[in-house]
Amino acid sequence: MTPRHLQFGRYRFPMAGEKFRPLVMGILNVTPDSFSDGGEFHSLDMAFSHAEQMIADGVDIIDIGGESSRPGAPPLPLDEELKRVMPVLYALRDCGKPLSIDTYKPEVMREAILAGADMINDINGFRSADALHAVKDSDCALCIMHMQRDPATMQIAPQYQDVTREVIAFLHGRVRAMEHEGIGRDRICIDPGFGFGKTLEHNLALLKNIGLLQQELELPLLAGLSRKSAIGAITGKPVEQRLAGSLAASLAAVAHGAQIVRVHDVAETVDALKVWQAAV
Repeated sequence: MTPRHLQFGRYRFPMAGEKFRPLVMGILNVTPDSFSDGGEFHSLDMAFSHAEQMIADGVDIIDIGGESSRPGAPPLPLDEELKRVMPVLYALRDCGKPLSIDTYKPEVMREAILAGADMINDINGFRSADALHAVKDSDCALCIMHMQRDPATMQIAPQYQDVTREVIAFLHGRVRAMEHEGIGRDRICIDPGFGFGKTLEHNLALLKNIGLLQQELELPLLAGLSRKSAIGAITGKPVEQRLAGSLAASLAAVAHGAQIVRVHDVAETVDALKVWQAAV
């Protein structure tokens, strides 16, 4: 059974029942080269201002990322990632919202947890034993994402026999590894990794099968489709014109059962979800 609550460090959100509503995770990229908003919030002042605006717009969780994971992105040195994300985390830790750190580096995880992070969002799915050891004794929420290969190579002809079943098998394995380390299921959510080593057809299959992923894994699901290339492939629009498509994707994800949507456009997504929830 899917946990009725998800523990986010200092916070706890319902994942089922009368008080449940889909959560909006706002993206705060402090990178010069992210695919959509690279360089926009690279300074501490700009990052803090954008976070304040997301809070005013109704965000539930703020996801801070210091390393671009766009297709073809090279790895970022550890020192540079720490230099980008830690000042932002310190500046925002008393903002009243859970703070997530988007990283696969165990050293960043440890520093972020000590600084008060409420969630670790790992595109590598905590495949590293060091990553599991870094997070197991905290009370952070942990998001396990599926990715085929790595950002530098993931979009070079991705192939699956059955993308949904293969993603489920991967996530099952990572959940078992977390449980083996004593991590409670009330701290775990899953992310099928839209756009991370997937073609348009793979992404659409996973979107349609969100319910199956949850049925098999019995965990809250996070969907991150905002402004991604799949939206562009369907609509024919460039990144800066993908708002409508991104809203439709978020609504489709929650209609299929996603509990959390990770987005760039917080205000618009919050409004769209309010209308959707009032009508269901």
